[in-house]
Amino acid sequence: MTGDAIVAEGLSKVFRDKTAVDRLSFTVKRGRFFGFLGPNGAGKSTTIKMLTGLLRPTSGDAVIEGVRVSQDLLAVKGLIGVLTEDLPLYERLTGEEYLHFAGRMYGLPREEVRRRADELLDFLSLADDRQQLILDYSQGMKKKAALAAALIHNPRVLFLDEPLNGIDPVSGRVVTDLLRRMAQKGVTLFFTTHVLDVVERLCDEVAVIDKGRIVAQGTLDEIRRQREVAGDASLEDVFLKLVSADVRREDLSWLG
Repeated sequence: MTGDAIVAEGLSKVFRDKTAVDRLSFTVKRGRFFGFLGPNGAGKSTTIKMLTGLLRPTSGDAVIEGVRVSQDLLAVKGLIGVLTEDLPLYERLTGEEYLHFAGRMYGLPREEVRRRADELLDFLSLADDRQQLILDYSQGMKKKAALAAALIHNPRVLFLDEPLNGIDPVSGRVVTDLLRRMAQKGVTLFFTTHVLDVVERLCDEVAVIDKGRIVAQGTLDEIRRQREVAGDASLEDVFLKLVSADVRREDLSWLG
């Protein structure tokens, strides 16, 4: 399990006159639980979309498990699972139909698709709603259905953009426990979230992006040392210092 699972090579993305991601280069080793952090608008989702072939970079390239995204995107898609924040689901399918569709698109045999879909629906507490249209699912149920579709082909690299948003605490613990076990078995997880205590509990390594550029990368202890932050500082403290966040505000004039 040695070697690099993800290599970003000078990735940039410009929308009209705004640079969303600016010459981003980094590597993620195989089997790492990698947290990718940043404030809103920092370029996290844009980076994930370029790494997974959902968005063409303005310049630069990426390599996933030894396969160059620009040269063989279809092969890359067979290696990865992707959970995006905007959840582009086929909402006129039932939960069960959607998982069968996803499994067949990945080339799994029908019987294997049925077996895996049954396990995923049960594991994510969707079995009772398997015949319900995704259109009628709650936001948390849609998130779990999308996660199930990302997992059904047993990907080697899993990209997760805010995977816990809208999920209740019980399901959230089930999901985080599953992700931890996947990392222990050698799956590489690339994970964005604003829930910093989850990152602190789960991630082997983090990178912090601000204004389209990585401002720090390493274990939390390494980043503390690099930035001369107290050894007992929380990830939140480190993060706020890295992005030079001004959290001081005057009270609202109309509050007593």
